[in-house]
Amino acid sequence: MEEPGNLATSRSLEMPSVYAARKWGHESYIHKELSLTSNPNDLSYTSKLVKTLLYNFIRQEKPPPPGASVFPQQSDGGGLLYGLASGVATGLWTVFTLGGVGSKAAVTPELSSPLANQSLLLLLVLANLTDAPDAPNPYRQAIISFKNTQDSSPFPSSIPHAFQINFNSLYTALCEQQTSDQATLLLYTLLHQNSNIRTYMLARTDMENLVLPILEILYHVEERNSHHVYMALIILLILTEDDGFNRSIHEVILKNITWYSERILTEISLGSLLILVVIRTIQYNMTRTRDKYLHTNCLAALANMSAQFRSLHQYAAQRIISLFSLLSKKHNKVLEQATQSLRGSLSSNDVPLPDYAQDLNVIEEVIRMMLEIINSCLTNSLHHNPNLVYALLYKRDLFEQFRTHPSFQDIMQNIDLVSVKWRYLL
Repeated sequence: MEEPGNLATSRSLEMPSVYAARKWGHESYIHKELSLTSNPNDLSYTSKLVKTLLYNFIRQEKPPPPGASVFPQQSDGGGLLYGLASGVATGLWTVFTLGGVGSKAAVTPELSSPLANQSLLLLLVLANLTDAPDAPNPYRQAIISFKNTQDSSPFPSSIPHAFQINFNSLYTALCEQQTSDQATLLLYTLLHQNSNIRTYMLARTDMENLVLPILEILYHVEERNSHHVYMALIILLILTEDDGFNRSIHEVILKNITWYSERILTEISLGSLLILVVIRTIQYNMTRTRDKYLHTNCLAALANMSAQFRSLHQYAAQRIISLFSLLSKKHNKVLEQATQSLRGSLSSNDVPLPDYAQDLNVIEEVIRMMLEIINSCLTNSLHHNPNLVYALLYKRDLFEQFRTHPSFQDIMQNIDLVSVKWRYLL
């Protein structure tokens, strides 16, 4: 299992399609040719290739209908040469799409444009090629440094392979294509490595168009592969590192989230919805996959947001306390199992004692993170979250067992202090 600090990078390189393409690339003649771009004279072609592949992804051009000519029909018939060229082009297109034009598979979101899909895969392969001994990967450098077409500032002389592209068109395409794991990987790559893109996206006033598809990926965690889920989670981690994002998502009000089926949400803020989906992902992971780093990163996203919690939805506040209740029950169950196992070992010295200490440490680590999240919210935005305070007061007995626990005493003192203050005001 990877260490948390390397989680994002390692997961991004494990995408099945990209991994297969990279393995093929290192063994092919094409890979050798594409790697010969350390020559400064070739850097302009590197940026042109990357720009073309990005625009292919942005345009999402649909394949022609079955039997249609690739070339536009000429009024005079075009002659023999035109007919031959048209026939060859149509045949090549059929081969390129593997005969999928007009089939049901071709109308799925990720295959609606074979050209865009193949361009995206090639772009990801190029971006993840290893660096040469004497020069960094020029394709990755181009992806890191490109700017918006509306940015008139000069390029640094140290980046000869930089270019400009329409960020609005790229943003729209990324929002629409998150149903495919390769599009999510591209979004992660751009957010993580291109500061121009990250700054642009965080300044958008319609962040819900990008965040909602990411939340939907996490909500349908059981239907997605683990790589796609991890990429969506890492994207949320990157976004929640920005305080402006954490504030603005609580100002965006959504209506009728149809894909959220646990409860009818007629009106809820984007921030509260994000909390609900992340908590659901944690609960799914605790009962199914039990991946330590998945719930650790989910809690890290909540911790990033906690100081900026504003006007939490009543249901979101209840789910925060419900998650803590679930953790408390698991903590008590492990303690009980450890006690029973210890009693059994006393009567039979030959029976090995199961290692409950590790499970207990993991659960207590998660409990402490949850208490820190609650404490951060109460410390920084107490008066903005009455629903969370009411939920805490209603379930205050739930925290009784942790008040004397040496690992939680310091945090519980502040939570108790706030609870007493609010009970006095009420």
